Amino acid sequence: MKKSIFYTLLFLSIISLSSFAMHKFYVSIYQVNFNQKKQMLEITSRIFIDDLNDVLKTKYNQKTHIGEPNEMPEDVVLMKKYIADNFSIKINGQQKSINYLSKEIEGNIIICYYNVKEISKIKTLEIQNTTLFELNSDQQNIIQTTIYGKKQSLLLTPDNVKAMLKP
Repeated sequence: MKKSIFYTLLFLSIISLSSFAMHKFYVSIYQVNFNQKKQMLEITSRIFIDDLNDVLKTKYNQKTHIGEPNEMPEDVVLMKKYIADNFSIKINGQQKSINYLSKEIEGNIIICYYNVKEISKIKTLEIQNTTLFELNSDQQNIIQTTIYGKKQSLLLTPDNVKAMLKP
């Protein structure tokens, strides 16, 4: 409970400070919810746009314009590839495909929506997230989950890139 409050306050602090041109925080937030009725995971990611464009340039040696007026379809394709290569989920020991649905911009943050379909029951959930770790050694990826009504929070860092939950 205390961790959940801490991460919520951290997120609100980041959002309130996000109006500055440069940010000091190197954090992204992922919300992973199990919708038992629809038998799917619903995933939302929040990433600073400048960090995402920087990592795409570093990784693929190509300047992108995600979240900018001159964004190209190729930029979004590259972003989807990067996320797919750096964010993965195993359910009950089985690697699952993460389906990209859409994105929206809120200030200087890109919010992306994903799902993982055809999940009848979750005994274990393993999340690996190395997003932005090659860009900054201070990067932290916060994972907030809600599975069967139980909320849990995880903090992934370059020294701890994956976690296992047993709801």
